[in-house]
Amino acid sequence: MIRYIAQTGSTNADLMAALQAHQKLEEGHWLIADRQTAGRGRQGREWHGGAGNFMGSTIVTLQSGEYPGTWLNLPISLAVRETLAEFIPNASDLMLKWPNDVLLGGAKISGILMELFEFQVVVGIGVNLVIAPDLPDRATVSVADVSEEPPSRDSFASRLIHHVAQEIGKWRTLGEPAMRARWLGHAHPKGTQLAVHDEGGAIVEGTFEGLAPTGALLLQMPDGSVRSVQAGDVVLG
Repeated sequence: MIRYIAQTGSTNADLMAALQAHQKLEEGHWLIADRQTAGRGRQGREWHGGAGNFMGSTIVTLQSGEYPGTWLNLPISLAVRETLAEFIPNASDLMLKWPNDVLLGGAKISGILMELFEFQVVVGIGVNLVIAPDLPDRATVSVADVSEEPPSRDSFASRLIHHVAQEIGKWRTLGEPAMRARWLGHAHPKGTQLAVHDEGGAIVEGTFEGLAPTGALLLQMPDGSVRSVQAGDVVLG
């Protein structure tokens, strides 16, 4: 089911409230808004949603033996990247940054927020199609900045819905090594200098060593040891 609404505070908050009220929402249920007034990003950040951009949330229902963790970030960020690649002139300019950011020419073009309720995950996705917010702490970009004809919100939504379903299917059938290899093929290369800001405000610096089987970030420390990072905000060095 795909539901479009003119305005809401947050599509993620709406779907979480529905789940908490014990409404039966199946996997593949989408809520897409023309405008959000209280959109959220990771670590409590505000997500700026301009008219014409994509703002929506969907449901992933965890099957037996599945866990959300950092693993679910991989298929979702791959789906956003694959969709964007259909609408920009040079797909090689797209890069994945752990855990789930998509960058275009080094600037952020999308944001993803995941929230767990019992055995279901609400996945919120925002993509800058026609306008990018002016943020003090990071570069941002929109599809319109690199393309004379950016996609309409609805045409982008149609392709994103397709790719999310496709990537979730691959996540379940291809297995961890294949999914991890695909994600790494579009990410910052091993040896890239990273600074990780954890949820407590601490900063850990090292070089990118890859992904653990759980999807966690592997960071090589200056002393040669390798640290596994489950959550945090990554800044490329």
